[in-house]
Amino acid sequence: MASITMNWSLLTWTNTTLAILSSLLLLYWYIRIPNDMPKNIPTIPIYISIMGLWSEMGQDDIYDKWLRPPLEKHGAVKIWFAGRWNILATKPKLLVDMFRHEDIYAKAGSQKKIPWSVIASLVGDNIINAHGENWKLYTSIMKPGLQRRITDSFPLLMKCRRFVDVLLDEQKNIDARGDARGDGGGVLVNPIIQRWALSCMGINFMNVDLECLEKPNQRLEQLQSIIKKTLFKPLFFNFPDLDRYPTLFPQRKRAFQIMQEFGDLLVETVSNRTMTTDADGSQVVDGLEKALKEGIITTEQYRANLKVTFLTAHENAQQLLNSAIWVLGTNTKIQEKLRSEIQSLISIPTGTAAGGTGTASNPNPTTDQINSLPYLYAVILELLRLYPPVSQLINRVSTSNTILGGEVSIPNHTWVGWNAFGVHTDPNIWGTDARIFRPERWGTEVKNIHGNVRSKTVQCHFIAFNAHSRKCLGQGFAVLQMKIVLFEFVRRVSWIVDPGYELKLTSGGIMAPLGLKAIMREIPQDGSVDGVSGHDIAAETDNQQPC
Repeated sequence: MASITMNWSLLTWTNTTLAILSSLLLLYWYIRIPNDMPKNIPTIPIYISIMGLWSEMGQDDIYDKWLRPPLEKHGAVKIWFAGRWNILATKPKLLVDMFRHEDIYAKAGSQKKIPWSVIASLVGDNIINAHGENWKLYTSIMKPGLQRRITDSFPLLMKCRRFVDVLLDEQKNIDARGDARGDGGGVLVNPIIQRWALSCMGINFMNVDLECLEKPNQRLEQLQSIIKKTLFKPLFFNFPDLDRYPTLFPQRKRAFQIMQEFGDLLVETVSNRTMTTDADGSQVVDGLEKALKEGIITTEQYRANLKVTFLTAHENAQQLLNSAIWVLGTNTKIQEKLRSEIQSLISIPTGTAAGGTGTASNPNPTTDQINSLPYLYAVILELLRLYPPVSQLINRVSTSNTILGGEVSIPNHTWVGWNAFGVHTDPNIWGTDARIFRPERWGTEVKNIHGNVRSKTVQCHFIAFNAHSRKCLGQGFAVLQMKIVLFEFVRRVSWIVDPGYELKLTSGGIMAPLGLKAIMREIPQDGSVDGVSGHDIAAETDNQQPC
């Protein structure tokens, strides 16, 4: 009996050991660096990519500590992302090669890389990640809506005006509660910003007023918050093969259901909208519906492009405005300088015929008038430089063995990408003040600023909207939207960041401050400013905000 027990224990120990060894060998095989990956660039340890499993460090801190030194020295690194080893580049010479040669470094997103995953079920094959004939097809359908010239910006201005109303009302409620308790504080801005971004996206791309500012907590709005939390869970974000087994991971089964619900609800919402005619031409949804009706695209292609438009057209603006409120709330001298430019636009001399010297206010500028403000434009570009919402993207795959920029050997079917935050804050590219928020670096006249943007984009020194043949088709609208919301916000509100708030950026995905709170005071529209100068911290920052 003792012998049988001993043999059984030995067998159990042997089986357990074999299982452990097999698991370790399988894990090693899964995360090993392929032999054909380039040897002349460093490797970022895999634990850096999966730090989100145990750390809450922001992506700026992670980049500064582990990615910046090797990338600024070598220009590219090997990095683990989405279940494989990739090439991440920041050296402009490498990026120019990558962006110019779409035939060699083909756009390809999750639908190609990890087609079984939750994120692939969300975005599908779309205009951003498509390649070849599909991309040409989607572009022919959607480009007119994405690049239509907005001559009547009044509807967008009204959404921005309503947004400011909601913020000020929330601050009044906080103040009232604070007076009763003997405390107070600032407004948690992101939930309200999301409602603004969704509303603006709806009236400009979906031809529907979602009324998110007027009617909060609608299901489409709720789903956006759920989707963002679901997509960027570190375990599944870095090991998407786990999405193959939703029965083993109930939360992933639920994630697939959420993506389906979002797609169904979005299609239902736009299908049931009241059809209106836009003075500035057809919107993106109109072109997609026409193509679907004519059989040019399939239902799946229609849904995928509708969803990606919905997501990108609100998310990037949402997070950039979060960053704007942080930067201008800690650099009140810049805020005041911008306010002065805006007030100079809307102030109209009165009584000149009678020798008077008074002024009246015109709070409803035209699109051309908004576009004539150079400092406003420069502030937005500087926000995009230091806080690019899409800070990192690895969505290109090599179609053959090649040498990136004549320096880095790239095997066939290797995924390559870029880090905009790294490019935009590299002192080798932007100088010793690369980390300082200084709008004046872009120029002082609109014409010169335009020229600087074009030059820096072509050189891949500025890649907030990508570059070359695949640069963002909606960048014109994105900048205009930010100009209008900052025009209205800065005109009517003086604010500082809540003194109790400490900056923390997102750990991955879209870059933006987390949980930002700001204390706001309405500016009387008689020219005086009843702001929050008692809390002014401009002297501490010396008008320069390190990124």
